[in-house]
Amino acid sequence: MVITVNGTERRLQRGSSVADLLRELGLAGGAVAVERNQRLVGPKDHVATRLEDGDALQVVTLVGGASGP
Repeated sequence: MVITVNGTERRLQRGSSVADLLRELGLAGGAVAVERNQRLVGPKDHVATRLEDGDALQVVTLVGGASGP
């Protein structure tokens, strides 16, 4: 199947989940925000949320850090 991730088409196996996608992107276990078809997918739902052909996802990594002086 073909999905769009951050504006770029990507091929995945049918039945892949959001968690599978994050593993493929090297982002599994990291602090990320995922939006699928303009709806936020919470971290607890990454495994259960199956992707479908034509889905559009935005994946954003969250970075923390100390503020300046």
